[in-house]
Amino acid sequence: MIVLAIDTAGTGCFAAIYDSTTDTVLASAGADIGRGHAEQLMAFIDQALADSGKLLADMDRIAVTIGPGSFTGIRVGVAAARGFALALDVPAVGISTLAAIAEAAREAHPGQAILATIDAKRDELYCQSFEADGTARSEALMLEIPEARRMFADFDGLVCGTGAGHLTDLPPENAAQTDLTDIRLVARLGAAADPAQGKPSPLYLRGPDVKSQAGFAVARA
Repeated sequence: MIVLAIDTAGTGCFAAIYDSTTDTVLASAGADIGRGHAEQLMAFIDQALADSGKLLADMDRIAVTIGPGSFTGIRVGVAAARGFALALDVPAVGISTLAAIAEAAREAHPGQAILATIDAKRDELYCQSFEADGTARSEALMLEIPEARRMFADFDGLVCGTGAGHLTDLPPENAAQTDLTDIRLVARLGAAADPAQGKPSPLYLRGPDVKSQAGFAVARA
């Protein structure tokens, strides 16, 4: 199976072409751009396709990160993935950023349960726990740090991600310094995902910061 993997859920903007038969990334492109995902994503996809020697028509599946993460970035990636899937008549699947973080930790430390965390700022964390085989143990949650400490006080595995320092005694230099997702693992998880789960949809654990100014609305005549 040839998979086009897309990640725009954080500050990074990445695309990769992955062959699940050989568990190989044929090519990838992207950068930690901060902003401007909509303007740069297609160029990175074109570059990954060109470097892999594949065409869009060769894709058997689209995989995309669905969050939690950047509100705007998630929308860009999910819209692109669903558009490609419709045009190519292939399945599209969504992969959570927490699942990708957990997969990286599981690859480095096999046999351990994983608690994946992202520092959501504002004294809050995105958290999700996984069994040693990668199966989700809990739902993805946004928790205030004291609540997360209470909930996972007896967690019996490895805590990883940029929020790990809030839940363990890890010194800052040993805690993850970036939430960049490994596009290779997004592709691998996408190849293994069940397309029957439905079209990818954004995983928003926090609402948008922009709020309507209802108090300033002008009454209709």
